Amino acid sequence: MLEMEYAEAYGARVPKVGLGTWQLTGEECYETVSTALDVGYRHIDTAQLYDNETEVGRAIADAGVDREDLFLTTKVSPRNAGYDDVIRSTKESLERLDTPYVDLLLLHWPNPLVSVGETMRAMDRLVEQGLVYNIGVSNFPKVFLERAREAAETPIVTNQVQFHPYKPQRRMLGYCQREEMFLTGYSPLARGTALEDDDVQRLAEAYDKTPAQIVLRWAIQHRDVVVVPKASGEAHLRENLELFDFKLTRSEVEELTKSSLLRSGKAMLDGMLSELR
Repeated sequence: MLEMEYAEAYGARVPKVGLGTWQLTGEECYETVSTALDVGYRHIDTAQLYDNETEVGRAIADAGVDREDLFLTTKVSPRNAGYDDVIRSTKESLERLDTPYVDLLLLHWPNPLVSVGETMRAMDRLVEQGLVYNIGVSNFPKVFLERAREAAETPIVTNQVQFHPYKPQRRMLGYCQREEMFLTGYSPLARGTALEDDDVQRLAEAYDKTPAQIVLRWAIQHRDVVVVPKASGEAHLRENLELFDFKLTRSEVEELTKSSLLRSGKAMLDGMLSELR
């Protein structure tokens, strides 16, 4: 088993590197998740909007990995944010995933037409029923996150947001750290644009690592940050896990942190259009 680091919040313990499955569907999704589990991944991230829960569940079942050794996340579509819809759609997700529970259930995006309190009450109910172990949100600005935390009886363990050197989320990360939550970063490679950065390439050569490994190491060296990069092919899957035999210096982390509204905005827009099409 490859080396791994973990983040913890309110009793949840999650591997700091997981597999994101956005845009993986059909047999490609099944094969990718199967390979990921075979090479050592124990954190898988999916969503109702990804239309791949069945393939994720089939891969998990066929892998023979003990369920208690796996941290599985899915996300409720904002269309299903109402109380009854959260309950119904989550049970449907469990059926597709072929699992009695998920380790983490997130609301994928805020729904301005539904009270977040209504959504949180439904999530609390699912926790009471043992169908969900932990709850969280995704793509929530701080003011919405605070409302969700106030409304939920169950601790919210994470906010999943875009996180990479061009969008370092300093305020959100600081908030999560202060409140003993972890931040889950999606698109940690900025849709691949961060790999072309001159400083990333220089450090990759210096550490004898790939640009992707440098960027992912930048991310997980932040306290309480978990990442769920998408990858396909065994070589890239292994590469994304092989991050724990080196560390960047503090100054190198700062050198790579380059807030860019243009670059991060483009990555976010591309993602939103793809997910909500």
